[in-house]
Amino acid sequence: MKPLRISIIGGSLAGLFAGVLLKSDGHDVTVHERSRQGLAGRGAGLVPQREVFQILRAIGIEHLADIGVVAQERIFLDQAGEIVQTIREAQTQLSWDVLYEQVAARIAPADYRLGSQLVRVEAEGEGAAKLSFADGSRDEADLVIGADGIGSVVRQALSPDHAANRYAGYVAWRGLIPEMALPARASLLLDRFAFYLAPGDHALGYLVPGPNGETAPGQRRYNWVWYRRVAEHDLRALFTDRDGRSHPVSLPRGGLSSERRDALRHDARIHLPPPFSLAVAVEETPSIQGIYDYETPAMVGGRIALIGDAAFVVRPHTAMGVGKAAGDVMSLRKHLAAEADLETALARYQGERLPVGREIAALGRRLGATAL
Repeated sequence: MKPLRISIIGGSLAGLFAGVLLKSDGHDVTVHERSRQGLAGRGAGLVPQREVFQILRAIGIEHLADIGVVAQERIFLDQAGEIVQTIREAQTQLSWDVLYEQVAARIAPADYRLGSQLVRVEAEGEGAAKLSFADGSRDEADLVIGADGIGSVVRQALSPDHAANRYAGYVAWRGLIPEMALPARASLLLDRFAFYLAPGDHALGYLVPGPNGETAPGQRRYNWVWYRRVAEHDLRALFTDRDGRSHPVSLPRGGLSSERRDALRHDARIHLPPPFSLAVAVEETPSIQGIYDYETPAMVGGRIALIGDAAFVVRPHTAMGVGKAAGDVMSLRKHLAAEADLETALARYQGERLPVGREIAALGRRLGATAL
C-alpha cells in the first residue's frame, strides 16, 4: 500500500505503539494527545502478555522486558492477615511509566502533538477524513486511528448509536507508594502477588519498578488495588474532586479531599486484612477508577479504525489491556503492509481482531463476577 496520511487520536501506549511502527513503515503519522503535559507519571505497573514482548521487539526496545520486578508466588490472605493459600507461580511486573517514556522517545516531537483535543471526525465518502479540534484547527487524513480510550471521540463517529460505556457496578481504589513507606508489619506483601477476596471486597497488590525503572529492593513501589461496589447514582459524587470538579469515569491522584481519604483509611481498617489496610493508610493521594464494559460493533468503517480501549474496554482483572492494544496495532500494521487498498486492509484487520476483543471482554466479565 502506498504511504498514507495517518492521524492517531490518543497518545497513550496504544497510540504510541501505532505511531512508532506505522511511521517506520513510511506513513506520514501524527499522534494527537489531548493532555497538555503528556501522560508521564500516570501509570503504575503492568503485567506483560506475549503481545507486549512482541511489540517491544518490533520497536527495538525489547530490553525493557528485563526491567521488571518478579513476584515469586501468589498468596491469598484471610481478614486477619494470615496466608491461607500459596501458589508458586512467578510473574513479572513492568513499569508503565518507563515503557511510556521509552516508546514516546521514538516519536519526533513534531509528530506528537500535546494539547490537541479532537472534537469531531467526518469520514464518510470517498475523500480524506476531516478532523476538527477544540482550538479551532482542522486537519485531513487518509486514515484516522482511534486510540483515545474509554471516552473515545473516534468511537462515537464510527458507531454513534452504540458508543456508551456500561458501568459494571464497582470501582477500583488505587494506590502507589514507595516500597520503604510500607510498614514492617506489612512486609509479607513484598516480592509476592497478594490477594484478599470477600463478598463485596477484592484487594490485591504487588511490587513494581521505581519511577525511573529501579528494581533494587528498597527502590521499588508497591501498587495496591481495592475493588468496591458502588451504586451508579453515587458515581458523580465519588468522581468529584476536592475543588468541586466532576470527572466522567475516574478521580485522578490528588483529587481526593483529606476527609474522604481518612474515611477510606477507616473503611480499610474495618474491611481489609491488616497488611492491606496498612498499605492503604500510607497512600496520601489515592485515585479511583470506575470499572466499565464496552464492546464495539465494528472496529472499522470508512477511513476509521479503532484500537485498544476505544474498541473494547476490558476489566483490569484480565491484565490484558496493554497486550490487547499491542495485538491490535501489530494486526493493523500487518494488513496495511500486505494489502493494496485501504478498504481490504481494514476489513482483514477487523476480521482478525474483533473476535479477540470479544473474547477478552467476556473473560473480564467472568473474572469480575467471581471477584466481587
